[in-house]
Amino acid sequence: MSLTLAGILAESSQRFPQREAVVMGEQRITYSDLWEQARRYASVLAAAGIGPGDKVAMLMPNVPDFPRVYYAALSLGAVVVPVHALLVAREITYVLENSEAKLLVVAAPLLGEGAPAAEAAGIPLYSVMGGEEAQRLDLLAADVEPVAGYVEREAQDDAVILYTSGTTGSPKGAVLTQLNMTMNAIVSATSVMVLTPEDIILGCLPLFHSFGQTCAMNAGFFSGSTLVMLPRFAGAAAMDVIVAEKVNVFMGVPTMYIGLLAAARTDDRRPSLRVAASGGSSLPVAVIDKFAEVFEADIYEGYGLSETSPVATFNQPVFGRKPGTVGRAIWGVDAEIAAAEVEGAIELMPTGEMGEVVIRGHCVFSRYLNNPEATAAVMVDGWFRSGDLGIKDADGFVSIVDRKKDMILRGGYNVYPREVEEVLAGHPGVAQVAVVGYPSEVHGEEICAVVVRSPDAPELDDQTLIAWSQQHLGRYKYPRRVEFVDSMPMGPSGKILKREIVANL
Repeated sequence: MSLTLAGILAESSQRFPQREAVVMGEQRITYSDLWEQARRYASVLAAAGIGPGDKVAMLMPNVPDFPRVYYAALSLGAVVVPVHALLVAREITYVLENSEAKLLVVAAPLLGEGAPAAEAAGIPLYSVMGGEEAQRLDLLAADVEPVAGYVEREAQDDAVILYTSGTTGSPKGAVLTQLNMTMNAIVSATSVMVLTPEDIILGCLPLFHSFGQTCAMNAGFFSGSTLVMLPRFAGAAAMDVIVAEKVNVFMGVPTMYIGLLAAARTDDRRPSLRVAASGGSSLPVAVIDKFAEVFEADIYEGYGLSETSPVATFNQPVFGRKPGTVGRAIWGVDAEIAAAEVEGAIELMPTGEMGEVVIRGHCVFSRYLNNPEATAAVMVDGWFRSGDLGIKDADGFVSIVDRKKDMILRGGYNVYPREVEEVLAGHPGVAQVAVVGYPSEVHGEEICAVVVRSPDAPELDDQTLIAWSQQHLGRYKYPRRVEFVDSMPMGPSGKILKREIVANL
């Protein structure tokens, strides 16, 4: 069956030719122009020897050149390898070599890390937006004829390789097929967020990450929506862009919602948001409630991983919404709970029992690149083992309890950091919180809460928070230690990096 992700932009260039596809500052690019620009880029890449199945790595923030390069590579039948924009040269080199990338396209501001990585990997370097030390893809594209269209691909052909964060060893390349990426975008657009050509989406989620790439860019382009790009998220800057461009669809990770709430303390403007979607990590119910109070918008939370394209479950309009859950499995996907301790087989658990979230359906990736052992460990009996602990209720709504590896074993009792975080996030003096375990001679592991104070509570101290948590948590669950920080260590996709927190305790 013929299918290509490139068809999303190609089709919309015909269906919505004069609608704005991408906006950033003074740049306003229609669908017709964006597809032509992507095809011009494709001509240059083709002349460089790129063809079906070749890997094209790209290192860039949220700028219009991201979709130009992305769809240019896809139109040639090539496989896109988006590189996290916060990686250093050594880490980028690993991705280039592991993926066997044929060339790297870098946005000029990232050449400091990208150029030495391409040299170390021994592959050609192209730049956009400037850069004298590389061939200028954007300038070369201005002088060539665009390719006529896109190369046909099969549904099971590789489309995108997304590298996991490498929290347990070296990053792994999750290979997503044309079917994975195209279906996830279409289902996200039509039945999860129900996007329309009138929608204006804030593109603040990193496009090199699966959430922004699928839900904001690909789903938005499928629907003919406008993507307003914000290269670097900050609450006040986001509020300015949302108001100026009349953004009505906001997709973010929890830290972004916290940032908008912080901005609202000193900014009286209240934009009207039709859709507010959250993913990436668990959103405390206290933040959901506060956002509804301040912005009069309900946040719809979902769940997925790079290996699931990424959307697997979501609070969808057709089923209603249960705050604190990540919703029901999306169309064409099954999400169940399996016995977490059983290796090599999937034993499904009864309703309401806790276990490991397992997923099957069109969203599940093909494999880890050149890593059959890692693939076999997570693909069991046709199900993908997520590594997350969860519960599924009688209505089919899934709640994520925690990462299996983040669970704290204190004195023989299982403590789930997310439960403790939920309680602490309910304290009015807490802006952000992360709960981690650390070694204890007495209990094996002990519980530590790392907290960013709210600006309204500069005097909040550890004893106050410990006493608060003792009132709301069982005796073995409350944190014995509280550390205050000015900010949390963040990954490129806006997740709190707990491994860095643990390393600094």
